[in-house]
Amino acid sequence: MRRFIRHSTDIPIDVTIEGPSPEQKPLLNNISVAGLSFHATIEYKQNSFVKITIPTVSDEFETPGRVVWCRPNDNGFDVGVELLNREDMYMARMVEQICHIEHYKKAVLKQEGREMSGELAALEWVEKYAAEFPTAET
Repeated sequence: MRRFIRHSTDIPIDVTIEGPSPEQKPLLNNISVAGLSFHATIEYKQNSFVKITIPTVSDEFETPGRVVWCRPNDNGFDVGVELLNREDMYMARMVEQICHIEHYKKAVLKQEGREMSGELAALEWVEKYAAEFPTAET
């Protein structure tokens, strides 16, 4: 049974496999406190180590991970990664919130035609949705 809620997203991430390999920019499928999954065009070996960065969300978020599963799909592979640093798990919570804010910003633009800064989007999102955001324990 899953211990942490996963939050869907489609934010681009950087994934680097330890050792010689091509770097790619897959899309993040979802993220939780303990890990994340993404869509890849190449297969990742189970138990291989990767470095994850999410540059569109936070330049500071860079964490090592371990591939726990890789499943083929119609367009490549879905890959599950466990975050290895406990401290980074809390940073992942902040990244989750930022992903939600980015989605809110895009939805407002699409539905209302209103462009807004990241700061304004964050203020509005916090006012409307922060109370509903699950705690790290749920």
